[in-house]
Amino acid sequence: MKKELKEQVIAAIKANIAQYPNFYIVDIAGLNAGDTAALRRDCFNEGIKLTVVKNTLLHKVIKDAQNPEMELLVPALEGNTALMYTEAPAVPAKLIKKYNKAGSEKPALKAAYVQECAFVGADKLEELVNIKSREELIGQIIGMLQSPMQNVISALQNGGGQKIAGLVKTLEEKANK
Repeated sequence: MKKELKEQVIAAIKANIAQYPNFYIVDIAGLNAGDTAALRRDCFNEGIKLTVVKNTLLHKVIKDAQNPEMELLVPALEGNTALMYTEAPAVPAKLIKKYNKAGSEKPALKAAYVQECAFVGADKLEELVNIKSREELIGQIIGMLQSPMQNVISALQNGGGQKIAGLVKTLEEKANK
């Protein structure tokens, strides 16, 4: 590969990593053309960008990033490597798990960089499947915060209103003195 082409590929990988906050390093070697096309279609439908990369070029990108957490991914750069770029942190893991449940060994998780954390090894797949997106976490927090408010509103609607009204009247009287 010519030096100019290598530089273009490195720039493309850097741009994708800058655009997508999460990426998975997977092995898709051994998939036939039909299975590869199905995987690419599923990735497209789930908002995942799938590209095959050379390990040496990805290693250069990781080294240039000077990110200690990202450098933990280097041992996974052996054999055939494909990258799955995504906005949603758990979607690629769920897709890989779906393929594994269907009896396919590929795609196989090698490592992932998700929410600024490195996950190395196929044994991390279950952890990655259970990662919640930022929006899901915000929704859970809002739900937890609303629960006490709903209890107060319910108490007010079930006869506690008279007590609260008396309390408010007393506070107003004290404020007016």
